[in-house]
Amino acid sequence: MVFELFWGYLVAITLLTVTPGVDTLLVMRNTARGGLGDGCVTSVGICSGLFVHASLSALGISILLVETAWAFSALKWAGACYLIWLGIGSLRRAIAPGKSQGASVKAEKRVPGSARAAFREGLLSNVLNPKTALFYMALLPQFIDPAGNAFQQSLILAGVHFLLAMIWQCGLAWVLVSFRELGVSRSLGRALNTLTGGFFVIMGGKLAVS
Repeated sequence: MVFELFWGYLVAITLLTVTPGVDTLLVMRNTARGGLGDGCVTSVGICSGLFVHASLSALGISILLVETAWAFSALKWAGACYLIWLGIGSLRRAIAPGKSQGASVKAEKRVPGSARAAFREGLLSNVLNPKTALFYMALLPQFIDPAGNAFQQSLILAGVHFLLAMIWQCGLAWVLVSFRELGVSRSLGRALNTLTGGFFVIMGGKLAVS
């Protein structure tokens, strides 16, 4: 891989990583729901999806999806429905009766299987996002040396993105948990559920009609 190409990719992917979006809000929501562990596992799921997109891009399947109208529409609708489903789930948790407003994150019991659900939500949110597929299809070829192995280089670039995104998202989860352990009430969790729920529903709707 050409050294100059790698540094250009590093700058581009760092800017993409720190830009707030669906991934950031999903990590924050699941952290508020199940603590630091769920937030980090969600990030692992999200970042694992990057290797799927990198592989598809390297194999040319992403191009096929974009050029085949029905396949791209199916991916878009699947992603839209999944975002709306996540949003409705968040809104239901926001309005559901719970513990007293003064309860802290330490007093909440971890839901059995929440880590598995967090990983699944993160992975599906990323894999079913057609914007991520388009981004990888457009971005990765710009930073791949045509004289080398395209598939291997794509996985390496996805690995760099994986590390950066994990550090950023797990850091956000840690900050959120730290605030709650300092005594921020359960209302923070309700506010996050309301914010992320509304955002997911709106984004799902926009994706469906775009």
